[in-house]
Amino acid sequence: MTPRRRILAVLAAVCILLLLRSHGAPVSPTGTQLLLCQSHERCGDQFYDPRQYCCYDDAVVPLGRTRKCGSCTFRVCFEQCCPWSFVVKVKGQNCYSAPSLDDRVCGS
Repeated sequence: MTPRRRILAVLAAVCILLLLRSHGAPVSPTGTQLLLCQSHERCGDQFYDPRQYCCYDDAVVPLGRTRKCGSCTFRVCFEQCCPWSFVVKVKGQNCYSAPSLDDRVCGS
Protein backbone atom coordinates (compact mmCIF):
# COMPACT_ATOMS: atom_id res chain seq x y z
CA MET A 1 0.00 0.00 0.00
CA THR A 2 1.40 3.38 -0.97
CA PRO A 3 1.69 6.16 1.60
CA ARG A 4 -1.00 8.11 -0.20
CA ARG A 5 -3.51 5.23 0.08
CA ARG A 6 -2.67 4.74 3.76
CA ILE A 7 -3.36 8.38 4.50
CA LEU A 8 -6.69 8.17 2.65
CA ALA A 9 -7.61 4.96 4.51
CA VAL A 10 -6.78 6.52 7.88
CA LEU A 11 -8.73 9.68 7.03
CA ALA A 12 -11.74 7.60 5.91
CA ALA A 13 -11.63 5.59 9.16
CA VAL A 14 -11.42 8.76 11.26
CA CYS A 15 -14.37 10.31 9.37
CA ILE A 16 -16.48 7.19 9.89
CA LEU A 17 -15.65 7.10 13.61
CA LEU A 18 -16.51 10.79 13.99
CA LEU A 19 -19.84 10.28 12.22
CA LEU A 20 -20.73 7.31 14.41
CA ARG A 21 -19.74 9.14 17.57
CA SER A 22 -21.61 12.36 16.71
CA HIS A 23 -24.97 10.61 16.36
CA GLY A 24 -24.59 8.50 19.48
CA ALA A 25 -26.75 5.58 20.44
CA PRO A 26 -30.50 6.08 20.79
CA VAL A 27 -31.45 6.69 24.40
CA SER A 28 -34.86 5.98 25.87
CA PRO A 29 -36.24 8.13 28.67
CA THR A 30 -35.34 6.78 32.10
CA GLY A 31 -37.82 6.23 34.89
CA THR A 32 -40.87 6.24 32.61
CA GLN A 33 -43.09 3.64 31.06
CA LEU A 34 -42.64 2.82 27.41
CA LEU A 35 -44.97 5.17 25.56
CA LEU A 36 -45.32 3.40 22.21
CA CYS A 37 -48.32 4.54 20.19
CA GLN A 38 -49.24 7.04 22.92
CA SER A 39 -48.95 10.79 22.80
CA HIS A 40 -46.21 12.27 24.95
CA GLU A 41 -44.85 15.70 25.61
CA ARG A 42 -41.54 17.05 26.81
CA CYS A 43 -40.95 19.23 29.86
CA GLY A 44 -37.33 20.29 30.09
CA ASP A 45 -35.42 17.02 29.76
CA GLN A 46 -38.33 14.81 30.89
CA PHE A 47 -41.08 13.13 28.86
CA TYR A 48 -44.60 12.83 30.26
CA ASP A 49 -48.06 11.55 29.36
CA PRO A 50 -50.32 14.61 28.85
CA ARG A 51 -53.37 12.54 29.85
CA GLN A 52 -52.00 12.33 33.41
CA TYR A 53 -49.52 15.22 33.81
CA CYS A 54 -48.66 18.70 32.61
CA CYS A 55 -45.58 20.90 32.58
CA TYR A 56 -45.66 23.70 35.18
CA ASP A 57 -42.61 25.86 35.96
CA ASP A 58 -40.37 23.34 34.13
CA ALA A 59 -41.62 20.45 36.31
CA VAL A 60 -43.90 17.53 35.47
CA VAL A 61 -46.94 17.71 37.78
CA PRO A 62 -50.20 15.70 38.04
CA LEU A 63 -53.27 17.19 36.32
CA GLY A 64 -54.97 17.71 39.68
CA ARG A 65 -52.18 19.87 41.19
CA THR A 66 -53.45 23.13 42.71
CA ARG A 67 -51.89 26.34 44.04
CA LYS A 68 -53.18 29.34 45.98
CA CYS A 69 -54.02 32.64 44.31
CA GLY A 70 -55.12 35.08 46.98
CA SER A 71 -58.08 33.43 48.69
CA CYS A 72 -58.71 31.06 45.74
CA THR A 73 -57.19 27.79 44.62
CA PHE A 74 -56.43 27.28 40.95
CA ARG A 75 -55.56 24.18 38.89
CA VAL A 76 -52.05 24.80 37.51
CA CYS A 77 -52.56 22.64 34.40
CA PHE A 78 -55.69 24.48 33.29
CA GLU A 79 -55.67 27.91 34.93
CA GLN A 80 -53.26 30.69 35.79
CA CYS A 81 -53.07 33.20 38.60
CA CYS A 82 -52.68 36.89 37.79
CA PRO A 83 -51.04 37.79 41.13
CA TRP A 84 -51.17 41.60 40.90
CA SER A 85 -54.96 41.51 40.57
CA PHE A 86 -55.66 38.14 42.26
CA VAL A 87 -57.67 36.95 39.27
CA VAL A 88 -57.66 33.33 38.07
CA LYS A 89 -57.94 33.02 34.28
CA VAL A 90 -57.99 30.08 31.90
CA LYS A 91 -54.42 29.12 30.99
CA GLY A 92 -53.18 30.96 27.92
CA GLN A 93 -55.35 34.06 28.42
CA ASN A 94 -53.56 37.36 28.84
CA CYS A 95 -53.76 38.64 32.41
CA TYR A 96 -54.22 42.16 31.02
CA SER A 97 -57.24 41.21 28.91
CA ALA A 98 -60.73 42.33 29.89
CA PRO A 99 -62.50 40.15 32.49
CA SER A 100 -64.54 37.28 31.08
CA LEU A 101 -67.23 35.02 32.55
CA ASP A 102 -64.60 32.30 33.14
CA ASP A 103 -62.46 34.55 35.37
CA ARG A 104 -62.55 34.27 39.15
CA VAL A 105 -61.69 37.26 41.33
CA CYS A 106 -59.90 36.21 44.51
CA GLY A 107 -59.33 38.59 47.41
CA SER A 108 -55.82 38.97 48.79
